[in-house]
Amino acid sequence: MVNLTIDNIPVSLEEGTTVLAAAAKAGIEIPNLCFREELKPYGACGVCVVEVEKCPKLLRACATKVAEGMVVRTTGERALNARKLALDLLMGDHDGDCIGPCKLNCPAHTDCQKYVKEIAEGRFADAVSTIMEVFPLPASIGRVCPHPCETACRRKHVEAPISIAHLKYFAADQVRKDGTAHSISVAPATGKKVGIIGGGPAGLTAAFKLVQKGHDVTVVDQMPEMGGMLRYGIPEYRLPKAVLKLETGAIAALGVKYVNNFKIGRDESFESFRSRFDAVIVANGAWRSSAMRVKGEELKGVWGGIDFLREVVTGGKPEIGERVAIVGGGNTAMDACRTAVRLGAKDVYIVYRRTRKEMPADDIEIVEAEEEGVKFKFLCAPDQILGVDGRVSGMRLQVMELGEPDERGRRRPVPVEGKFEEIALDSVIAAIGQKNDPDGFADIPQTKWGTISADALNFSTTIPGVFACGDTVNDGAGIAIGAIGQANEAALAVDAHLNGGEYRPEKPVLSEREVTDKDFADRERIERVKMPHRSPEERRCDFKEVNLGLSPEAAMAEAKRCLECGCHDYSDCRLIRYANQLRSDVKRLKGEFHPGFVETKLVCIERNQRKCIGCNLCVRVCEEKAKKGILGLVDRGFKTVIKPEFDNPETIAVCRDCRMCVDMCPTGALRFIERS
Repeated sequence: MVNLTIDNIPVSLEEGTTVLAAAAKAGIEIPNLCFREELKPYGACGVCVVEVEKCPKLLRACATKVAEGMVVRTTGERALNARKLALDLLMGDHDGDCIGPCKLNCPAHTDCQKYVKEIAEGRFADAVSTIMEVFPLPASIGRVCPHPCETACRRKHVEAPISIAHLKYFAADQVRKDGTAHSISVAPATGKKVGIIGGGPAGLTAAFKLVQKGHDVTVVDQMPEMGGMLRYGIPEYRLPKAVLKLETGAIAALGVKYVNNFKIGRDESFESFRSRFDAVIVANGAWRSSAMRVKGEELKGVWGGIDFLREVVTGGKPEIGERVAIVGGGNTAMDACRTAVRLGAKDVYIVYRRTRKEMPADDIEIVEAEEEGVKFKFLCAPDQILGVDGRVSGMRLQVMELGEPDERGRRRPVPVEGKFEEIALDSVIAAIGQKNDPDGFADIPQTKWGTISADALNFSTTIPGVFACGDTVNDGAGIAIGAIGQANEAALAVDAHLNGGEYRPEKPVLSEREVTDKDFADRERIERVKMPHRSPEERRCDFKEVNLGLSPEAAMAEAKRCLECGCHDYSDCRLIRYANQLRSDVKRLKGEFHPGFVETKLVCIERNQRKCIGCNLCVRVCEEKAKKGILGLVDRGFKTVIKPEFDNPETIAVCRDCRMCVDMCPTGALRFIERS
């Protein structure tokens, strides 16, 4: 037996044991990528280096045998720096997607790739469960989300992105219709009470997350029903309120208490409300329309965009007349103009200071508004609202032109001096933005924009136990899925606070590929499945839902277009786990990539040379354990790759039953597949 010390822990082992194995016996993990106990030491990756007292150089723990009296430090500064350098080099040449760009571009990080795959396989209930790991409103959000996930979808390099949002609400609708939803588990009661102010997507998501952790959750909201802007700011033709009500009801069924028609500052002070709970989340949204700041804005017939939509949603019949102009170019403007059409207006205009190319609204919303008869006046900005006897009679428009790009890359609209035009109107709807209502929240520190100031990572405020998320904080109003992403972080922070800790999320280290259309030139073009919808002539006359929904067959066909960009082995990848432990800089040493390619024609094993790090585990296990010697290294130095292809019948039969190389790969470069 040999006695030694590893990180101040005495260890006694048999002679001939490696330092790596000795550390493991002491409960210490030394990062390593090319070592397996059942194989001979190889020492290729350089990640397992350690410091040994009285030894001037770093030693590789996988190949160094223990010695009597040895003193080993696994986390000394020299070792950590060398380890990080090795990982930076490996990550700089690792050309793979850890996570699909769809998930990365979703503000809530919904696992789009996973639920799309489950839909492709007909596992609709599993798909809904995957979505609800992140938020509880799949049918509602799927209908209204501007789907930034699709913007990032790699399928656009072939023909068109996957219809991810439509698939989301298809699955939710189908599971509800079939009654096949998986049950949601709730942890035993903790005795902790959480109060949430605001029953919109942020507040409901936070409540959903916290009740599952066993906390007693109460949501209060100023409106008669829960849902926030989903309920009171989205028209019925886009989001039927019966759908939303079913989803908010399911959250209540988990044990969340709802209190409606309750407004902080009117029914109870914030300080009093806060005193009743162990933690509080403020998610009261942005319920005030932004002003245009032009002369005549006080005239009768001038509406704020969200005020107008709320009036219609709650059953009101605003007198807008036959000639209506909506100022703005976002989705709220599209909702307002299409609602005006349905209320019977004959001439409906969109007034936008840039061109159609710069409009932030979804393209489908613009197209459908045009189909319904809305007229677009581009490169125009309101200069003055004209009136007669205190009521809107028209609007004077300043003609604009595009100047230099702004900080976001969009060309700035610049007035054309002395050039104006006028249009006759009965009403004007300003859909240029919205802001939060600060009444009742004076005790919480505010930003210079009048929003609540919250930590950008965990959404805590400077008041202990008080958190804030969604449209009411920091940069203000955004999209619903963004508010949901914030709510998830806030819920984790609240749970940590209730358990006496602090939640400080850290952006994960990831490998992300840079691709062009050429990378997908060999893919078969399969047209995106079109969402069936009602005709413009029919739908412009009522508020019934425009989209008719996908059939199961159409949804599965659409989902099968997914390229499955994210790595199949991400959750078990040791390379990325160690890269995160040491905060590897994936771009610091990025240069020419190792010559990589994906061998997709292999019969039973797919090999992605782009992900290969040359650890040689697959070659060694095939030689030492499987006793086949099928694999080998081809070329020398930087150009070394693993070969040959698994392409003859005898080899295929052996490899199909073996799998050792696939199971041994630490980076997901090998994947076992079945070919028909």
